[in-house]
Amino acid sequence: MNIGFDNQKYLTMQSEHIKKRISQFGDKLYLEFGGKLYDDYHASRVLPGFAPDSKLQMLMQLSDHAEIIISINAEDIERNKIRHDLGITYDQDVLRLIQIYRDKQLFVSSVVITRYNSQPSIQAFQTKLEHMGINVYHHFSIEGYPNNVAKIVSDEGYGKNDYIKTTRPLVVVTAPGPGSGKMATCLSQLYHENKRGIKAGYAKFETFPIWNLPLKHPVNLAYEAATADLNDVNMIDPFHLDAYGVTTVNYNRDVEIYPVLSAIFEGIYGYCPYQSPTDMGVNMAGNCIIDDNACQVASKQEIIRRYYQSLNRYAKDDASKDEVYKVELLMKQAKVTTEDRAVVPIANNLAKETGAPAAALELPNGKIVTGKTSDLLGPSCSVLLNAIKTLGDMEDSLHLISPEFIEPIQKLKINYLGSKNPRLHTDEVLIALSTRAAIDTNAKKALEQLPKLRGCQLHTSGMLSDIDIKTFKRLGVELTNEPIYENKLAE
Repeated sequence: MNIGFDNQKYLTMQSEHIKKRISQFGDKLYLEFGGKLYDDYHASRVLPGFAPDSKLQMLMQLSDHAEIIISINAEDIERNKIRHDLGITYDQDVLRLIQIYRDKQLFVSSVVITRYNSQPSIQAFQTKLEHMGINVYHHFSIEGYPNNVAKIVSDEGYGKNDYIKTTRPLVVVTAPGPGSGKMATCLSQLYHENKRGIKAGYAKFETFPIWNLPLKHPVNLAYEAATADLNDVNMIDPFHLDAYGVTTVNYNRDVEIYPVLSAIFEGIYGYCPYQSPTDMGVNMAGNCIIDDNACQVASKQEIIRRYYQSLNRYAKDDASKDEVYKVELLMKQAKVTTEDRAVVPIANNLAKETGAPAAALELPNGKIVTGKTSDLLGPSCSVLLNAIKTLGDMEDSLHLISPEFIEPIQKLKINYLGSKNPRLHTDEVLIALSTRAAIDTNAKKALEQLPKLRGCQLHTSGMLSDIDIKTFKRLGVELTNEPIYENKLAE
């Protein structure tokens, strides 16, 4: 993939703008960090060259003055919402992020659970946090939000929320994913700080949508695809257009909440320092794109991946048909189909030819290797072994793991562990291969190729097991699959 983004320029420009915004306010600044703070893989996929931990690196430069609040939606805890890039639930991710930030010497002061309604699953999560020394606060749903400004900005609105005690001048509010209530947390704090006589400010550090790219630019369309389950919509910022006569891009939730933010600031200062939602942001990402075509190509591929993600969520009853329709519409706007993902037709055609599940994986040099179903291995294992053989310049006919070595493992699975599927999963194949590596130079060489799989594209003709999905994610392989259960493929 061609580099389309200058990450070092981004770090410099972004940190300068954040420092400038901090200086505009007096006692305290609440800085909403949109997207992922630590591992923003979506940004790294649609802006090739963007480092997933860029935001964290900037924050570390301000660590002496900053503390972190993590916001999580109680409803996401209750329904076990998954971070699809990592395959873990949002509440698990909060625990993971706390440890990561602590390891980086960043101060995590508290977690706020938004839309709290005494959900049964919340108490166990809260207890874990408290055992870690993390303060836990509750924020509640507000009737008429976000349109009933009078109620929201009152003791019956934000006033009912817990006041989050903070000690440092820069308070970063982040979350495991979108829809977690970061902005509402910031606004609620502004209300409470004002009641306590503290002059506090607010700014937004949101990577997407990129305000100075066209509304229908593939990078911005990819953001809509990524948040299809939230029904986010990119739109022209009407407040910015009215104030400056300049067209910029924002998204519906920020536009909807702007009157609330404006009303809060008017209550604090007597005026609102921001003329539009775009003014609230400090995003410099659009100024750091060095190859627009590379970013467009990468973003179109991301839209296709998100489409398959929605299809699979729908097949598992985790998404509505409307979500699928929305991503289909975004694909049409981006002028792409599933056939534009090179591995898709190859895997699907191979499955039709063999009458069994198949897989195709695109290597860094553009070459595509395939994997079929056999008595010993499923297509995911076959394509994985074929890929590392190709990367290691080995003969295709070479058996990295002989059938005689695999058969005892199959007997163990069936006869002693009660498994119904004799074929090895990808993690079992890698363990078997590592065992062979102690005595076989080819196996050792093949294992050394695994890091080269990061960023490679994989498609399978049917759904994979959770184990195989997690293994590919750990290897950094970007996976899509048809929303078909394996036992249906032969019908």
